[in-house]
Amino acid sequence: MALVSDAKKAAALLRKALRTRSAVKDVRRTLAARPQHPRFHYRVAVYFADGAVNMYQMRQWYKPLAELAETWPVVVLSRAVTGAQALLAEDAPPVAFVPTVRDLEQFIATQDIRVVLYVNQNTRNFQMFRYGRRWHVFINHGESDKMYMTTNQYKAYDYAFIAGDAARDRLSRVLWDYDIEHRTIAIGRPQADHYSGRLPYTPDDRTVVLYAPTWEGDRPSAHYGSILSHGEALVGALLASTRHRVIYRPHPRSGVVLPEYGDANRRIIAAIAAANAAEPSARHVFDDGPDLGWQLSAADVAVVDISAMVYDRLAADKPLMITRPVDPAAAIDTHGYLSACEWLDASVAGSIVAETDRVLADPESVERLERWVRHYFGDTSPGAATQRFHGAVRRLMDEWDAWYARSVDETQDDEPDPDEAELDDAGES
Repeated sequence: MALVSDAKKAAALLRKALRTRSAVKDVRRTLAARPQHPRFHYRVAVYFADGAVNMYQMRQWYKPLAELAETWPVVVLSRAVTGAQALLAEDAPPVAFVPTVRDLEQFIATQDIRVVLYVNQNTRNFQMFRYGRRWHVFINHGESDKMYMTTNQYKAYDYAFIAGDAARDRLSRVLWDYDIEHRTIAIGRPQADHYSGRLPYTPDDRTVVLYAPTWEGDRPSAHYGSILSHGEALVGALLASTRHRVIYRPHPRSGVVLPEYGDANRRIIAAIAAANAAEPSARHVFDDGPDLGWQLSAADVAVVDISAMVYDRLAADKPLMITRPVDPAAAIDTHGYLSACEWLDASVAGSIVAETDRVLADPESVERLERWVRHYFGDTSPGAATQRFHGAVRRLMDEWDAWYARSVDETQDDEPDPDEAELDDAGES
């Protein structure tokens, strides 16, 4: 039996290796058919060692990077074949497929890359850290109060581009002997200046409510999902209103652990379809598309679970409510925004119309939101974060020039003076 099991494993590994080899050839053929990378052209690289499963971490940076490339040409260093395939199929920056360290070395030897950006903490980032004479910068793929945001891995980078004061406070509480003032640069969230996607309806006088719940979670401390506890009552009340439009965007993993959670999700989707059939002008939306941005911009109020969506919505500087988890074991960070947010308890989910009216009209709620938005993201006026992002890169480019000039001067100082060399030679003779 053991021999049979081992043979099956070996066969599976062989099939996987053959698929990977075939995919690598496909990527190389695709790149070969495209214009070749100009030599010594790129100044900024985005290092992405992940595959297609984590492409959401890259996609949100496409538009900010495209604008940055107008000043400093940008290339993505893609290490995984499925990630490269996804990048080449999408509206990504130029891609260099460098699956091996040799490929990586050969490519960067032909470029003038001065700033390397990292969107996640993949362990293969370490393979890029070996190359000096360029800045290594962690830019992350979102803002939140999760433990991921205070990992000691921050210390591996020369700099980190962070969202704002909340990030600095968070890092200062956790990281020992980390020079936050020098090594972090606040840029806000430039992605919020480049929301993607188009409205699937024509705006009218309806109040638009985005309900974006997360999945049910796979352990008690992460039981943040609200579809089963809040969702049906909440969406049902909004569908019954003639003054509201629902945008329902559930997490794609909804129901993977609890079948009843998935059942509730499907009932909500069916209810939206029935409401639209009964009143086509309502134009309620079930949204499962790849684009995230237009929903945050279009919604007058957002109702979200404890997830990254909290901070994506904060960056939009618009009212939001957060569903309070019904599981008392669910972990809630009390240092940041969750200590003073607008909670929506399951017991009042059916009163969402009144709750929505309240957060839109209550001056204290509006003022409190503005205060937290500034704390997390600074100035969120259109274009402000993009300007700070470009300014941060410009600062590092200037620092690169200064360090490079200094290193050249030191190299020249170490070289022997020609006249002195002649005297030494004469003395030796």
